[in-house]
Amino acid sequence: MNRTVSRLLTGAAAAAAMLALALPSAQAAEKKDFKVAWSIYVGWMPWGYAADSGIVKKWADKYGITIEVKQFNDYVESINQYTAGAFDAVTLTNMDGLSIPAAGGVDTTAVIVGDFSNGNDAVILKGKDKLADIKGQTVNLVEFSVSHYLLARALESVKLAEKDVKVVNTSDADMASAYKTPDVTAVVTWKPIVSTILESPDARKVFDSSQIPGEIIDLMVANTTVLKDNPSFGKALVGIWYDTMKALASDAAAKEHMAKASGTDVAGFDEMLGTTKMFYEPKDALAFVNGAELKTTTERVSTFLFDKALLGKDAKSAGAIGVEFPDKSVFGDKANVKLRYDATFMQAAADGKL
Repeated sequence: MNRTVSRLLTGAAAAAAMLALALPSAQAAEKKDFKVAWSIYVGWMPWGYAADSGIVKKWADKYGITIEVKQFNDYVESINQYTAGAFDAVTLTNMDGLSIPAAGGVDTTAVIVGDFSNGNDAVILKGKDKLADIKGQTVNLVEFSVSHYLLARALESVKLAEKDVKVVNTSDADMASAYKTPDVTAVVTWKPIVSTILESPDARKVFDSSQIPGEIIDLMVANTTVLKDNPSFGKALVGIWYDTMKALASDAAAKEHMAKASGTDVAGFDEMLGTTKMFYEPKDALAFVNGAELKTTTERVSTFLFDKALLGKDAKSAGAIGVEFPDKSVFGDKANVKLRYDATFMQAAADGKL
């Protein structure tokens, strides 16, 4: 699969935050027409299939609403559009949800916890077999992305810090070719780039996201005000998702559709799914979102973002933006909660009450 866009935090994040403050959030009060944005990534391919197969229409019709599902080729732009209020919901990672819409002042709710990276993202060294050998090396990665976060966690595991390496910002589009040059000896990236680089005889994977399970999380989030005023929208979203999960798990044609749309074949798509922990059943997603580890992860991610000055210019601590969990506990500023994990709709799916 060709992940044609990078899950990253760049100047676009700051622009989105300013735009969000200048424009109103998605219109409040009851409405009938909704817009959902998604971008190409293995864990989000079900949204394209759901739109093409009629699953989206089925659930929208059930609740007397319309849902437009739009694919973006630029991941950051999809989040910018959501942050500006042009879309009611968007697919993004936990880290980007905190640093872009939440940091931009848009109260955002995670309606669906779809999966987490479980080996898709990796640290690769050239001709070295141990992670500790990274010390003193120049590391090529997409700066401020989940790759940057993975590097921080990897270094921590061997009692090193970012000051022990030199980070060079490198586009994901250039990563595979950059690795082939003599000067590049360490990279952090994601599949399918990881798979391409590992074809080189001297490439050694020394750390991957399966060693920090549950920390790079893929979500479907919605504007909190829109969701509060239109609970049918949330119910429709989870209905769509779990119907599509059934298709992915049991329908060969559905999987083939998703593979082709992502630029690969079924074998390639299966290889990606193998390093992605998909929550096919709502009970599995509920166990994850209600677990204590999510709170620990949130604190780690918030600390990383604060250290990189990505929680907003006025942030004075890692807890500057409050994050609420299903049990209503909050990490960070309770007076500034802007990201919420809400299990209500997934619970309704688990209980058969959609």
